[in-house]
Amino acid sequence: MAAKQLATKIDETIKDALDLFCEDRGLKINRFLEDAILDKIEEYEDVSDIRKLKKEKSRDFQEVLKELKVSGKL
Repeated sequence: MAAKQLATKIDETIKDALDLFCEDRGLKINRFLEDAILDKIEEYEDVSDIRKLKKEKSRDFQEVLKELKVSGKL
């Protein structure tokens, strides 16, 4: 996998906490940050999906059951 460098400034107390956290657990900071970024992106995608679902009209459960029975899926 190709890699690109990311440079950013963060609060020194956060950086110190990150260093200590990773050192105590034997984690590589780079890998930890990659995982954290991916987790956050997935979280935002999930929230976006939930917002879309909230806008969809719901269907009556009994109607869904009837449709499944008619189609032979139940």
